[in-house]
Amino acid sequence: MLSGTEAEREDAELRCRVTVEELSPGGQPRKRQALRSAELSLGRNERRELLLRLQPPGPAEPARCFPLRAARLFTRFAATGRSALRVPGPGAPPRGSVQLLLSDCPPDRLRRFLRTLRLKLAAAPGPAPGPARSQLLGPRPRDFVTVSPVQPEELRRAAAARGPDSARGKATTETPAESDPSTKAPRWPLPARKLNLPPCKSRLSEEQAAVLRAVLQGQSVFFTGSAGTGKSYLLKRILGSLPPTGTVATASTGVAACHIGGTTLHAFAGIGSGRAPLAQCVALAQRPGVRQAWLSCQRLVIDEISMVEAELFDKLEAVARVVRQQDKPFGGIQLIICGDFLQLPPVTKGSQPPQFCFQAKSWRRCIPVTLELTEVWRQADQTFISLLQAVRLGRCSDEVTRRLQATAAHKVGRDGIMATRLCTHQDDVALTNEKRLQELPGELHCFEAMDSDPEHARTLDAQCPASRLLQLKQGAQVMLVKNLAVSRGLVNGARGVVVGFESEGRGLPRVRFLCGVTEVIRAECWTVQSSSGQPLRRQQLPLLLAWAISIHKSQGMSLDCVEISLGRVFAGGQAYVALSRARSLQGLRVLDFDPTVVRCDPRALRFYAALRRARGLSLESEEEEEEASDQENVPPNGTSDGREKTKGES
Repeated sequence: MLSGTEAEREDAELRCRVTVEELSPGGQPRKRQALRSAELSLGRNERRELLLRLQPPGPAEPARCFPLRAARLFTRFAATGRSALRVPGPGAPPRGSVQLLLSDCPPDRLRRFLRTLRLKLAAAPGPAPGPARSQLLGPRPRDFVTVSPVQPEELRRAAAARGPDSARGKATTETPAESDPSTKAPRWPLPARKLNLPPCKSRLSEEQAAVLRAVLQGQSVFFTGSAGTGKSYLLKRILGSLPPTGTVATASTGVAACHIGGTTLHAFAGIGSGRAPLAQCVALAQRPGVRQAWLSCQRLVIDEISMVEAELFDKLEAVARVVRQQDKPFGGIQLIICGDFLQLPPVTKGSQPPQFCFQAKSWRRCIPVTLELTEVWRQADQTFISLLQAVRLGRCSDEVTRRLQATAAHKVGRDGIMATRLCTHQDDVALTNEKRLQELPGELHCFEAMDSDPEHARTLDAQCPASRLLQLKQGAQVMLVKNLAVSRGLVNGARGVVVGFESEGRGLPRVRFLCGVTEVIRAECWTVQSSSGQPLRRQQLPLLLAWAISIHKSQGMSLDCVEISLGRVFAGGQAYVALSRARSLQGLRVLDFDPTVVRCDPRALRFYAALRRARGLSLESEEEEEEASDQENVPPNGTSDGREKTKGES
């Protein structure tokens, strides 16, 4: 892993596509040069002027340096790997300007580069340029030294230069005036917020950094780990480190796809449900729009792989080879796959047990690298972590049973915030929330989402965690469904209660959260991909009614106070997913715990045992394993003799 200084120095360098436009004094392009790949570096010359050096890909083309003191920075689309920089042109006025259009940048690298540039401009832009005559007659600066990492003093000076707005989190960068349907006047107050470039993210752990290195080296990778080991966080970091062009983010479910700004695996593949014969699936994938998506895909990300069937994976692999006309595994596409086979399994019809993805005939050929994350971040209590690990492996000792049954007496809510009940079925969730909202006195406040394309509202409903219509009253139990301010505890899954509404306009809700923060909640934007690859946007308050939520929709969340009813558990791993949403044992109440609901599929258990053996580890010590084996629970339709060897095992 890179040291802190090396990583910070990398923040002053960026490789991406660059279009150089020379603009007239009136702002019209008069000359354009497109570079498919170029290297940008921030540095200073012998006069200590802050410069941007543009190095074209070919050694024959000389580097160009642009002074940055009077630069204008456009960051509206930085999250999609695009930005623009306008600098004064060479020569005496009127001289026009030069505009650098950056595209296909890894979004995280671009954000760090822009942050470094912005801070250097605010804190130490260098000396002002001299008179035009002295610039023309004097010697040209020759040296170029890459800028030093951002120093604490520069951060303080930049904050002071921005003034009081910075304390409120307002951005000082500009946005280009581009047409965007989401900028039309809304029917109720929405925030007019410009992109605020965030500080550098915290460093990855050694395990997470190893996964990222393998991905950036172009290897196909499956990384796994128990709940709370940072899989979702790492996947977002991976997506932020890859060029957007050629990278397709998918997931087995719409909710998981929305979390990573992607689409469902079925929508990308274009083969319907995937249950048709292979020849028909290939024909569906050969349709012009779908075929082009397959051909342009260089890196395919699949989240929540545990819910993808082996048969579907094999069909996708065959389709990729036929459509792309390459006999390499998965048609030469790099696979980045994430999930936990000990959580929710594939959904199948009938009584036949599902076939996991690792049982696919093509799995081992397509996935040469498998890495497991073992460090748990969601929970801090080692006792609770050990309890969850036992449940994950389908082992429910008398001690685990005693601890979970004792939680029925826990008082897990406070300050008017009640525990969220996790339910196995979505119907129970809807009925509970509607009934509890109707029982509250007071005025009903309705907030309707603003969708970029109302014709695709059903797609947004299926993939976006924010509902099309949100109804609230004072006293309503709510949950955040997006990270707003991690350092203040306003994260995805944070619980709160509506304590009032603003008086102006339609009135945005004020929510008191369990972390102690009271906040006026404003609209946020989600982006998902349609089946044709078109980006769809929804603006809505990032809140859900939270008297109840389904176990399925809780995946990826960390809940402070949660109440669980496990009486209707119907799938292996479902009890573990529900229990592992809780941050602590003190914030958990299990109403009707029965040891028989703790079970896992023995095939998934053997897969992880083989993975651990390959790494020279064991799931538990020999004494613990022997003692626990008698208490292992399996699904009624599973095989529990442990002797049958499955595909994908070593």
